[in-house]
Amino acid sequence: MSQTTPNADPAELAKFDSLASRWWDPEGEFKPLHQLNPVRMAYLQTRAKLAGQMVLDIGCGGGLLSESMAACGAQVTGIDMAQGPLNVARMHQQKSGFAEIRYLETSAEALAKAEAAQFDTVICMEVLEHVPDPQSLLHACAKLVKPGGDVFLSTLNRNPKSFALAIFGAEYLLNLLPRGTHEYAKFIKPSELRRWGQKAGLEFSDIRGLEHSPLTRTFSLSGNTDVNYLMHLKHSQ
Repeated sequence: MSQTTPNADPAELAKFDSLASRWWDPEGEFKPLHQLNPVRMAYLQTRAKLAGQMVLDIGCGGGLLSESMAACGAQVTGIDMAQGPLNVARMHQQKSGFAEIRYLETSAEALAKAEAAQFDTVICMEVLEHVPDPQSLLHACAKLVKPGGDVFLSTLNRNPKSFALAIFGAEYLLNLLPRGTHEYAKFIKPSELRRWGQKAGLEFSDIRGLEHSPLTRTFSLSGNTDVNYLMHLKHSQ
């Protein structure tokens, strides 16, 4: 599937394409994602039913979160605009045995035209800060989820602290992420995300911070949303 003007930055796609082969290496460039995945899953499982549900993973990359949700009994569709990570996801799918996961190279906007209101839950983790038009992506999420369904988002707050920790600290000081992974100007304040969600017909339900301990190199949920945060929205019925 495709659309005339896809909501994607070619430089961002090339960035993740170049790292695709290391997606499932727990000690590689995506180590933070491996550490973060259990925390994200815990949050999802406390706020939505996954077993037997139609779930969409937008920006699925190499399939780390998609496979975790499939292991909980969800019927998962994973979409991404970067071909490299999708190829990795399909290859890993053969090893893991989650044959029921459907991987598509498409945008959320294009999928919304073909499969509107088909999903019980829509997940969009660490994607909004990498696309040219995050509001368009949020509107696509609203179109894809069923009435009364759940939308889960995660992104980075925009303030001096997030710049210091998420870019200078994580990318340059601690080398937790490849340099250039994030652009500060693309970070999104929770108030902005809530407002965009309301415009798209999504009601705010919850927000939680994601904190990283440099000593233990682990993530945990918290009430502090200064840097990384998760937001739960529900489709207005």
